[in-house]
Amino acid sequence: MTVEASRVTTQATNIPAPADDSVVRHDWSVAEIEALFALPFNDLLFRAQQVHRQHFDPNAVQVSTLLSIKTGACPEDCKYCPQSGHYNTGLGKEKLMEIEKVVEQARAAKDAGASRFCMGAAWKSPRERDLEVVTEMVRQVKSLGLETCMTLGMVDTDQARKLADAGLDYYNHNLDTSPEYYGEIITTRSYSERLDTLASVREAGMKVCSGGILGMGETTTDRAGLLRQLANLEPQPESVPINMLVKVAGTPLENVDDLDPIEFIRAIAVARIMMPKSHVRLSAGREQMDDSTQALAFLAGANSIFYGERLLTTGNPQANRDRELFERLGLHPETRQEVASDEVREAALKAAMEEQARANVEGSLFYDATREATPASSEGQVRERKPCGLVV
Repeated sequence: MTVEASRVTTQATNIPAPADDSVVRHDWSVAEIEALFALPFNDLLFRAQQVHRQHFDPNAVQVSTLLSIKTGACPEDCKYCPQSGHYNTGLGKEKLMEIEKVVEQARAAKDAGASRFCMGAAWKSPRERDLEVVTEMVRQVKSLGLETCMTLGMVDTDQARKLADAGLDYYNHNLDTSPEYYGEIITTRSYSERLDTLASVREAGMKVCSGGILGMGETTTDRAGLLRQLANLEPQPESVPINMLVKVAGTPLENVDDLDPIEFIRAIAVARIMMPKSHVRLSAGREQMDDSTQALAFLAGANSIFYGERLLTTGNPQANRDRELFERLGLHPETRQEVASDEVREAALKAAMEEQARANVEGSLFYDATREATPASSEGQVRERKPCGLVV
């Protein structure tokens, strides 16, 4: 590139690129993130794709399957969620699923190409007798050769350790939105309680899956605030689901204005830049997206999806459509071997860097307490299950 061409590129972006986008940072400011959101669309996607290629096979997508193991009557008042007992969405209550049926579904998911099996329950927090059942689910699903993930609501340190001892790989607990907007969406659980759950998960040695929901009436600043909280966690979440709100009749957000798909793609790209080593999951809302929008999301750095017929209490593109789209785009499912080898390489690199620097910096969860918004004070067949919330 000539000097003149370089000058034009810098002027077009109106913001200098950092020395190395591949460096994992935990000191992001909202102003910096808003500047990323304000980049010209082509420049933002180009930058995100560069970061993506430094850490991942750009044509590999991690594929998960999600199953609800307990549905409905959740005591939380999340305004986006049809499972909440506070709203009349026509969703019935179902008891905790039998272990054998869960294993049957997991086996089918593996046969369909999933590498991770996620299980969700509509609880505020699991009871002890329920925890005994779900830990056995983890053991049996893991014995199939699948990665395991669960979302069960809030867990304390003891509960997290029991899940980890059973072999659970990932625990999902989303932050949903920014601390400032949080009270407009949920009042029955504080932002700090969500971060406490993530801290318990980390302490137990499990990987963190945490993200948020876009299109709930939040501003760009709120999206920046959400991504700041996630990126400034130390270490960053290994999996970051970015969800598009699925509006469900009977919930308070059923008539909220639709989010511009371009703004959603921007958020995917910014998340990729800020969390270069995390899997960024294209999650709820995919059924409403046309193939072109999904293709843009993959270009922006999304490299994980839920695969199959249903996602939580909302629709998800059918498996055949997913396969066809992968074929058209030249994508392929990421295998567990690929993930493991990446982890080995990263661990070796980290060890070498630590030895060279002769320092061992311990991670701690990021939370700026001064910024927390106070919450606004058929027989023989396995039935379709619908887990807590709309998102993982």
